Amino acid sequence: MQKGIRNALMLATLPLAIGSAFGQVTLSAETRAASKLLNPGKAGAPAAPAAQAAPAGPTLSAEAKAASGKIYFERCAGCHGMLRKGATGKNLEPANTQKLGSSRLEKIMQYGTEGGMVNFDDILTKQQISDMATYLQMPAEAPPEWSLADIKGSWKLLIPVDKRPTKQMNNVNLKNVFSVTLRDAGEVALIDGDNKKIWAVIKTGYAVHISRLSTSGRYVHVIGRDGRYDLIDLWSETPTTVATLKAGFEARSIETSKFKGYEDKYAVVGSYWPPQYTILDGLTLEPLKNVSTRGNTVDGNYHPEPRVASIVASEIKPEWVINIKETGMIRLVDYSDLKNLKETTINSAKFLHDGGWDSSKRYFLVAANASNKVAVVDTKEGKLAALVDTAKIPHPGRGANFNHPKFGPVWATSHLGADVISIIGTDPAGHPQNAWKVVQEIKNHGANSLFVKTHPKSANLWADAPLNPDPKLAGSVTVYKIADLGGDAKPEVIDVAAAANLGKTKGLQRVVHGEYNANGDEIWFSVWTGNKTEPSAIVVMDDKTRTVKTVIKDPRLVTPTGKFNVYNTMHDIY
Repeated sequence: MQKGIRNALMLATLPLAIGSAFGQVTLSAETRAASKLLNPGKAGAPAAPAAQAAPAGPTLSAEAKAASGKIYFERCAGCHGMLRKGATGKNLEPANTQKLGSSRLEKIMQYGTEGGMVNFDDILTKQQISDMATYLQMPAEAPPEWSLADIKGSWKLLIPVDKRPTKQMNNVNLKNVFSVTLRDAGEVALIDGDNKKIWAVIKTGYAVHISRLSTSGRYVHVIGRDGRYDLIDLWSETPTTVATLKAGFEARSIETSKFKGYEDKYAVVGSYWPPQYTILDGLTLEPLKNVSTRGNTVDGNYHPEPRVASIVASEIKPEWVINIKETGMIRLVDYSDLKNLKETTINSAKFLHDGGWDSSKRYFLVAANASNKVAVVDTKEGKLAALVDTAKIPHPGRGANFNHPKFGPVWATSHLGADVISIIGTDPAGHPQNAWKVVQEIKNHGANSLFVKTHPKSANLWADAPLNPDPKLAGSVTVYKIADLGGDAKPEVIDVAAAANLGKTKGLQRVVHGEYNANGDEIWFSVWTGNKTEPSAIVVMDDKTRTVKTVIKDPRLVTPTGKFNVYNTMHDIY
């Protein structure tokens, strides 16, 4: 396929329904009601941003349009944006898509791109791909707003604090519990990491993007891509949802307050739409304050859809680091006085995505993936420390911290658009000559990687490539011995999908998101078929021997993706 075709669209991940499809996807009555506002011609609907001028294009029936809108929610808007203005993915407004035409768009969706977009020939039918090609040539519709009053109206305190247990009412080793996203089921599975059995399955929002832990380790906070936020109490005899709300129509990130004296006091949720973050009571999820993220980009241009990408909590200040995707702005939000909220805004680069702390927890490194850079924030000084050039489209997850045998403390990221792992020096005091530069680039087994992982107790560095169109590469992982990185390091490539022994499936068996157990001697990988009617699995690898220890199979494991170990998530260990 020509390079121009392969670069025309980018990675499609898991966002929010637009148009009339919205009500088919979401779970709450208030969201279904809000979907009636999506037609800008109706009374009470918000004014739509000025649409990009385009000639009249193809049309779909109401039913096909609704179905295509649902697919756009589930697969595309996370990278291309609700308004299709682009971010990690290309701008998909009609003036651009109509130039490509239906035939070319269909081929792009069928085969994926070298830039990181997954191939859809094993996920969507030919008719769905054809309809999507038409849908993308039609004008985008502006979703409604979702105010603090709307969030409060959706809030349900299911079990008040004084009605909850005063001690742990089960015998589970909570530190080694994994919160596992069951993407297409709209659930999380809480798996006992000691016995490898599912402890409970909890109904949540669609395609939970992340699970975060309260500072105490008692509560699991989960956010669905449809904006549904659930608070789960692990002290109950069986895990129980104690509060829930709808933060917006599409969301990705949540975090809790971690500074001494604020443990479990607050939580914050960032939305893709409307572009805003909301501060909540950490024990009840009562909405307290809502802050818009609309504004100018680092280039000085106004953007109507600057989405909240990732959030982390400082342990040295009462502060959250909130990353705004489209603007390239990083906000340091001081939560010590909500009535007089203070923000420090740091210019970095577009488009901010995910990242993690260095080993000292002073510096936060975040991928500006469309700029092929990693931004480094010095949270102690409250300023940008560096912009580090990397290979194409860095996608670290939280990244991986380890002591390099030659370069000292480092942090690593893999890439969507390149088959390498970039290793960045992170010790300006002890190793100033290596700080904030790529000190080494090592080969991954393929491009289209989402996560790189290690653990302080591990001697290994692991990376996946689940969005690679080659089934063998998508089902495998790369692992390096960290001690060998100072010399002639050679990786081992392990076919994890084969170890799961799922048999033949229609969808590619994509191996995704390594996560360590609390002891750091096991790493868990999801084998995700991308189809909720087909079997999936979790493969538990012995980190020392790099051999399969256990394969977790259960009919309730519907499309497992992200896994979040309680202890490691509590303490930002990666």
